[in-house]
Amino acid sequence: MAEEKLQRKLGLFPSTNIVIANMIGAGIFTTSGLLMLGLNDPLLMVALWFVGGIIALCGALSYGELGAAMPGAGGEYLFLTKLFHPLFGFLSGWVSFIVGFSAPIAASAMGFSEYFLRALPALPEWLSDAGIMNVKMTGKLISISVILIFTFIHYRGIKTGARIQNVLTVLKVLLIVVLIFAGLSSGKGDMGNFSRDSITGNGFAGWKTIGLSLMWIMFAYSGWNASTYLGAEIKNPSKILPRSLIYGTGIVILLYLALNILYVYGINPEEMKGVISVGGLAMGNLFGKSAEVLFSLLIAFALFSSLSAFIILGPRVYYSMAKDGLFFKSVAKIHPKFQVPANSIILQALIAVILVLSGSFEQVLTYMGFSLGIFPILTVIGVWKLRKNNPEALRLKGFPIPQIIYVAAGISILVLSFLERPLESSIALLTVLIGIPAYLIFKKNASG
Repeated sequence: MAEEKLQRKLGLFPSTNIVIANMIGAGIFTTSGLLMLGLNDPLLMVALWFVGGIIALCGALSYGELGAAMPGAGGEYLFLTKLFHPLFGFLSGWVSFIVGFSAPIAASAMGFSEYFLRALPALPEWLSDAGIMNVKMTGKLISISVILIFTFIHYRGIKTGARIQNVLTVLKVLLIVVLIFAGLSSGKGDMGNFSRDSITGNGFAGWKTIGLSLMWIMFAYSGWNASTYLGAEIKNPSKILPRSLIYGTGIVILLYLALNILYVYGINPEEMKGVISVGGLAMGNLFGKSAEVLFSLLIAFALFSSLSAFIILGPRVYYSMAKDGLFFKSVAKIHPKFQVPANSIILQALIAVILVLSGSFEQVLTYMGFSLGIFPILTVIGVWKLRKNNPEALRLKGFPIPQIIYVAAGISILVLSFLERPLESSIALLTVLIGIPAYLIFKKNASG
């Protein structure tokens, strides 16, 4: 079994931290300005963040049952393989390989460079004037450097990586709490921003906008299932794994709602539209230019935590796939000294770098959001099958309400988003379909 070579070293605190770190990333710090551009309604935007949180919590409750019953490495890949068919497991791993982890690593790195350069706008200008590189390339180079640094850290072992992860996550949560309390108690914002006259769009067009907005919000919440990918490395998984998912998701919902209230309090809705580094803008409006520089830098470094969490998790999926003969054999190699899936970590970094070099932030966000919305729906449906086939497994309260909410909401979001953004959504579907011949090739080679 794949999990026999990975050691159970992680308790509740680091497991919950990995969920929080995985969730709080580029999404919450970068999408609210893009959401306001489409929604034109601050109150609706905050309400959708709450709805997204409830959907994520329903998913976390479902995955808590699955993770307790099947505590191995690989998350969805493992669940779908055991509950349905290895093809579905492979396709979820395939999407994770191309989109699920490498793309959020790229997005977190791009978010870092957006905030970093908001704080230090003179740096790219100086490099451009000196003829060294243009402004756009400076941002991309910073993003790539961050990816390579954290890849090197996690290449050197899970225990060292987990320690650094714990510190980064605690600092990030503290930063968010300071942002919220300082901003809301400054007295310089305007709660009247919530009641500005606003129109989202009438009829079905409005619903399509809401669907796309929720898909972006669900990207910001993605990571609610994070600790299931480390099931083979968590101590007492039947107890700790579900708790880490539920505690982590609950904490993040509260932080996200408070942050969005702060954004609206600090920024006029018209000014917010289309701004990616929205946290820096809010603090600049509330406390002046020096606060904008300081908090933009702090948020930039806070994004290290989520980027770091994605770099830990992704390779465990590819490792499990390779152990089952459904991926390149070299990807299953465990480093003799550091005891990590070393080749997986390097391969993931390479794809993240390629994604940084291609596509805008909004395109990557839409493609990523649609791709990541597909397989969790099927996985949550698997809870019904688990309960039928394995009556002895841990049963969390509430069934089947959370599962029905998650599946119904997930399908609605995908349909509405496809109608609103058919190009990026079609590319996401094509990514999944290309995985079918890839599966057949790997399967043939494994049996040959």
